[in-house]
Amino acid sequence: MTTPPLIFDRALWRKRLARAARAQEPCDFLAARVAEDLAFRLAPISRPFSRALDLGSPHPAISQALAAPGRLVLRAAPVVELASDATPSLVADEEALPFAPQSFDLVVSALSLQFANDLPGVFAQVRRILAPDGLFLAAAIGGQTLSELRFCLAQAQDEIEGGASPRVAPFADLRDLGGLLQRAGFALPVSDCDAFTVRYSSAFGLMRDLRAMGATNVLAAGARRPLRRDVALRAAALYAEKYSDPDGRIRATFEIVWASGWAPHQSQQKPLRPGSARMPLSAVLGDKSRDA
Repeated sequence: MTTPPLIFDRALWRKRLARAARAQEPCDFLAARVAEDLAFRLAPISRPFSRALDLGSPHPAISQALAAPGRLVLRAAPVVELASDATPSLVADEEALPFAPQSFDLVVSALSLQFANDLPGVFAQVRRILAPDGLFLAAAIGGQTLSELRFCLAQAQDEIEGGASPRVAPFADLRDLGGLLQRAGFALPVSDCDAFTVRYSSAFGLMRDLRAMGATNVLAAGARRPLRRDVALRAAALYAEKYSDPDGRIRATFEIVWASGWAPHQSQQKPLRPGSARMPLSAVLGDKSRDA
């Protein structure tokens, strides 16, 4: 069995999440946006989902969005500081789920899987704990997120230190998530993204928000080495120069990548077998098919 590459220092990630929770100065605009979108995506589904799991989400807004009459919601928090008094909770690692097979009808993970080292393994475990016809919904930070900050930090480091080390994580790609769902055995996989821009007075305002979310650099390669003050100042100056609006405020790109898949069940739609069509293509396209 191949060991997945160590991209993220997950112990450091949990430490920073816990520190952000203890500070009690949350930055929750991402969680609020995802929670609203989650409610919108679940609304048209008639299946009741009596047993739901909030897997690793770093904000109680996700569990609150899952609440519904007749539905038991369990929250698997990444650190004890994020366990909720309002929702039954435990501390669990997304990469080593402590649940029996077919324990849930609905599993939702929001804003945490972008820090998983073994995402295929997580998807396989989620598939195992879902009952037949159960739904998995994941919202992760996408690859275009913080592209401006990534560029400015790299250029500032190169100018001052003579080389750049990674400071912004390589977030999930939309196409990759759909493929991973299929690989894990999910039926009817779907993925899409929500990209938007947030404006700040300066790059330091953006960095404060990232710290308040526990989302500062946790890359295994050099994450524990503090960013030098002169590099941070130069990066902020580059940001203001390259990515500011006429009013002086800077732009920060965020992308939320959504992926969903169902545990297979005989009632689900299935593609037709090749050659099973009862009508020739020419009958659908008319005479135009002869010109193709």
